[in-house]
Amino acid sequence: MDGFENQRAGPVSGSFAGGYWPGMDDSKVAVGRRGGVGQWVRFRALLLVNLALFALFLLGVLLTGHAHENEDLTDHDQPTQTLLQYAGSSSFGETVFENWESEFLQMGMYVLLTTFLVQKGSAESRPIDEDAPQDEDPRNHRNDPEAPWPVRRGSELVLRLYENSLAIAFGLVFALSIWLHAVTGARAYSQDQQLHGGQAVTTWQYVHTSQFWFESFQNWQSEFLAVAAIIGGSVYLRQRSSTQSKPVHAPNSQTGD
Repeated sequence: MDGFENQRAGPVSGSFAGGYWPGMDDSKVAVGRRGGVGQWVRFRALLLVNLALFALFLLGVLLTGHAHENEDLTDHDQPTQTLLQYAGSSSFGETVFENWESEFLQMGMYVLLTTFLVQKGSAESRPIDEDAPQDEDPRNHRNDPEAPWPVRRGSELVLRLYENSLAIAFGLVFALSIWLHAVTGARAYSQDQQLHGGQAVTTWQYVHTSQFWFESFQNWQSEFLAVAAIIGGSVYLRQRSSTQSKPVHAPNSQTGD
């Protein structure tokens, strides 16, 4: 008996290494062996695919914007830019940041609006006249070992910031994006003015131009139209297996997913 216990306490080797034990389902063994990098990617596929699409489309903006910018410079008898020069130019920066600005405004506002507004029948809405799981006070989970650090150990200020951190993060990125839009836009606007015999403007002056707000509003309106479409569309339409849809069999009146 003692020998058997000592054998069990020793290092695991041979067929026992890697998590295989006699009687274990072979399919589970195969899943374990497919772990590592493949499993890490699978568990983060939604984020990784979106980041890959972001990089792909950003590259598209860079390449097509570079071609368009050189066409415009050639029309004005100005020297063309290399791709690297264009990547660091105000024209490219303005194009990117005016879009980021609208995206993070949309997401930040959506996070805030969904904390207190409802839409009957929408999968995107919080429940009507009842608490949602997100309403639970995190202070009741101070002793939960799996709760995030701010919940378990954070001060009241840290916890208050953490429980609003998603909206705060989107708000900060929106503020940074609109500022970068203004800075790069002012430079691009000044260059265009000078090409046509006008004068350069400061960032503050550019913010007071109709062009700055035209660039912002044309993006903002489309963002909130898209949000309204998913909110209203999820009342009557379905997408099987999507977390953005109610179950296909759910009645139109069912609110939330």
